[in-house]
Amino acid sequence: MSRSTISTFQLFKLFPDEATAREYLEGRLWPTGTICPACKAGDHITVRKAAGFYRCNACQLDFTVRTGTIFERSHVPLHKWIYAMYLLVTARKGISSMQLAKEIGITQKSAWFVLGRLREACHGKMGKLRGFIEIDETFVGGKEGNKHKCKKLNAGRGSVGKTAVLGMRERGESGRTVAMVIPTTDINTVQNEIHGAVEAGSVLFTDEYGAYNDLDGLFFEHHTVNHSLGEFARGPISTNSIESVWAVLKRGLHGVYHHASPKHLHRYVDEFTFRLNAGNVARHTTERLDSFVDGVVGKRLTYKRLIR
Repeated sequence: MSRSTISTFQLFKLFPDEATAREYLEGRLWPTGTICPACKAGDHITVRKAAGFYRCNACQLDFTVRTGTIFERSHVPLHKWIYAMYLLVTARKGISSMQLAKEIGITQKSAWFVLGRLREACHGKMGKLRGFIEIDETFVGGKEGNKHKCKKLNAGRGSVGKTAVLGMRERGESGRTVAMVIPTTDINTVQNEIHGAVEAGSVLFTDEYGAYNDLDGLFFEHHTVNHSLGEFARGPISTNSIESVWAVLKRGLHGVYHHASPKHLHRYVDEFTFRLNAGNVARHTTERLDSFVDGVVGKRLTYKRLIR
């Protein structure tokens, strides 16, 4: 076995069928024994006749390991779900629903729904970033000049008609990254997100965009690079690391997914940041899968809510 990853063949040996996948998920989600997803009781559980089915005698709930997770009411077998997780954490730029449908033998529509649920699991909170933090914003969407006449806004070029994404990356071995879709890039919106995600006393590196004005003061030490003058680094001051995140994000959106509508973009952003954090390739594949599974609880996503 490789030091950092496992092959598809090795994954199939670990999870050859639904029973082995269920046992893995139960062991990961219920490390101290079966727990009722509703009342959290663990001492009044009865095992039903069918394997993997349980009843909580405290609240009379019949449940499985799928209940209360992204897997709930899905007809896709659990070992196919784990393979889909494996593909999502090992494909640096993501995997399309068409490709996933071929890989696990389901329809493209079902594969798109599976990926939507997996991206929902990628969203999670972590501690505030601290130390040296690079911050930058980007815009996602088609170029105004390439749009059909009926879809052009005729309001200029650049960021017109695009969705803004704000990103922050912590320097160091962890490279922890936070990114989120924001409604506007005005100073209040941007700085509220920064204060919510970055620990006071940190050192911030940004470009000279106006939304970053006045960050240098009571809470942060702030340094800038002037991109308009062709300056991309001045000693340790640069935003190259967070810009590399945008490079991978946009290569995935353009080359693999081709299009992400504004209403779904936040889930794609969560997917890419998950691969930089808990899904980092520096961690062994099995550890990345464990982190993925840890995020599935309490994030059930129905098809109706996904498409609304």
